[in-house]
Amino acid sequence: MTEPHFDLPQEEYIVPDVLQPGLKLVFCGTAPSKTSAAAKAYYANPQNKFWRVLHQVGLIPRKMKPQEFPELPQYGIGLTDVCKRHSGIDSVLPAEGFTPDELQTKIQTYRPRVIAFTSKRAAQEGLQKKKLNFGLQPEKFEGAEVFVLPSTSPLADSHFNIEHWQALSDHIRQLD
Repeated sequence: MTEPHFDLPQEEYIVPDVLQPGLKLVFCGTAPSKTSAAAKAYYANPQNKFWRVLHQVGLIPRKMKPQEFPELPQYGIGLTDVCKRHSGIDSVLPAEGFTPDELQTKIQTYRPRVIAFTSKRAAQEGLQKKKLNFGLQPEKFEGAEVFVLPSTSPLADSHFNIEHWQALSDHIRQLD
């Protein structure tokens, strides 16, 4: 597999995108948490379930450390956020920080098979839709199938359900 591309205005990003052509799956979060921003790594809060869940549902063969995020393309997986230049919990993110147009350009450019939003807020901002359910969505986004997943953030523990993550993993395995 080729090296990940870090294109677009990466120097402005708190945590760089991990995107390249040929990915089966791109995860799109809302924005880095303060912990992730400090670590310059995705889902770096030790209480965040992201890395454990990826392994648990079979998307990666071992539990990875947040700092290993650049290695995800070897498993056909990429990473980005809808809000790349701000960090913190959703309630403190400025409205102008969300850049759905950049996300659209990234998906057009790299053409992953599936984009999975790691929270409803990320999906709402990225797709510019207010009403969304968890799971596979009926409409594609720039040619990519769309999943909306419950957040793995410790702040969203009461809403977490691994079944949606398992459904995503099962779907990805069915892709050629």
